[in-house]
Amino acid sequence: MSLVDYEVDGAVALITLDRPPVNALDVELITALDGAIGAAGHPVVRAVVITGRHHFAAGADIKAFARSVEGGGSDPQAVELGAVIRRLERLEKPTIAAVCGYALGGGLELALGADFRFLADDAVIGQPEVLLGIIPGAGGTHRLSRLVGYQQAKEMVLSGRRMGAEEALAAGIADEVFPAGELVAGAMEAAAAWANGPTRAYWAAKRALGDGYGRPLPAAIEIERAAFDEVFATQDARAGIEAFVAKETPRFEGR
Repeated sequence: MSLVDYEVDGAVALITLDRPPVNALDVELITALDGAIGAAGHPVVRAVVITGRHHFAAGADIKAFARSVEGGGSDPQAVELGAVIRRLERLEKPTIAAVCGYALGGGLELALGADFRFLADDAVIGQPEVLLGIIPGAGGTHRLSRLVGYQQAKEMVLSGRRMGAEEALAAGIADEVFPAGELVAGAMEAAAAWANGPTRAYWAAKRALGDGYGRPLPAAIEIERAAFDEVFATQDARAGIEAFVAKETPRFEGR
């Protein structure tokens, strides 16, 4: 049985984690996820939705954690998951995490690597690692603090508490909340709209925002300028500008 289902609908890739019962993130699942994210890098794909069957991902495989602790070394799950999340974050197209059920620990860290998070109304999220005597190890502390601010991220990480979808929406972690049965359809509809847009400009904006964040203003502006110059030379930029002048609707092809 495949641990990750991958399908393409039009220009949208749908990646579904499928390791019952709760998509615990072991090395095998993380490796399969890495392959799916790599496939989504194909130019025919212009937006990505990542979700899970029944649950998004309830965190790391704790039994594997136990083996790593006994061995006295670092845990390979955290290292490999961090690399996969970074790969998701650097996809050159918009990405949506459609979060159903649990997204805890590494599962929330994975969702934080997407551009947007759509939550089912019964979703439960959190960074409970401290309750095991550890901390998030795949980028959770920094991505969470960038999203919700330093103090709220500190409270969430140090308490290890869980929160529901409406609180996540109020905190800025969730971008939208859907009835559970409508979550994936809603995410796919939004992704299809992104897929019709100027893909290269989206990637330039992601780089300008992500790579410039936290840098001194002059350095951040240089990053933005380089991204602007690159995207200004694309076919989509020409199509958008010409359509504006002609008072027409632009047709973007992602080039």
